[in-house]
Amino acid sequence: MEKIKTSYSFKNSIITISFDDGKGNILDHIMMDELQYVFDALTKKEELKLIIFEGTGKHFSFGASVEEHKKEYAATMLRIFHQLFYSLRDLSIPALAKVSGQCLGGGMELAIMCNFIFADKSAKFGQPESVLGVFPPPASILLPEKIGYARAEELLITGKIINADEAKMIGLVNEIFDGKELLDAGINDWIEKNILPKSASSLRYSVKAARIKLNHLITSFLPQLETMYVNQLMQTHDANEGIQSFLEKRKPVWMNY
Repeated sequence: MEKIKTSYSFKNSIITISFDDGKGNILDHIMMDELQYVFDALTKKEELKLIIFEGTGKHFSFGASVEEHKKEYAATMLRIFHQLFYSLRDLSIPALAKVSGQCLGGGMELAIMCNFIFADKSAKFGQPESVLGVFPPPASILLPEKIGYARAEELLITGKIINADEAKMIGLVNEIFDGKELLDAGINDWIEKNILPKSASSLRYSVKAARIKLNHLITSFLPQLETMYVNQLMQTHDANEGIQSFLEKRKPVWMNY
């Protein structure tokens, strides 16, 4: 695969999925397709107890490709991207995001779809879509459930970016470590104590039970938000202007319609 790397550990009970595009680990259609291929293959891995997501290099992910947010690509991009969330929902395998550096936009959405987020001090979290004149459909469902409406709406509406300490304080992140080496060691220790002693089958039922409400929300509302995004938002001047101005590296000229 071109942009996704996978490796197994702990006697093949843990898979690590690494975003690796050599830059900011941008989730373009190639990376999304490769992720979907991996997810499809995991349906046959009954012994799997944990999925770990990480970014190769300094950053977890800068998010989805802004180029592919353009009006002519948006419907296809969202369909492919949202299928990743339906697949993770259906797999019900515990998932952990290991975050260093930037974890933004679609990258943060994948991270918050995980059951656990472990980060080092370099981590930055944010949903800056509103800065571009758009909104993040999965995060609009996931964030309020994860950290409550007050905190979630501040991030979703303002596009604010927060550091690891604030993310831990608001309940977004489970654990923080001082650097990558300590992050790796801390996760391995946590896995040995909390994941490996348990049945893979029982872990999946625990995820299904804990997420019975969240999964219902994803199933019910993510298609609605996708339709809103494509059929309403992307028909506005400002959504298209926000995307285009970012690509042209200039300030947007808002018309407020």
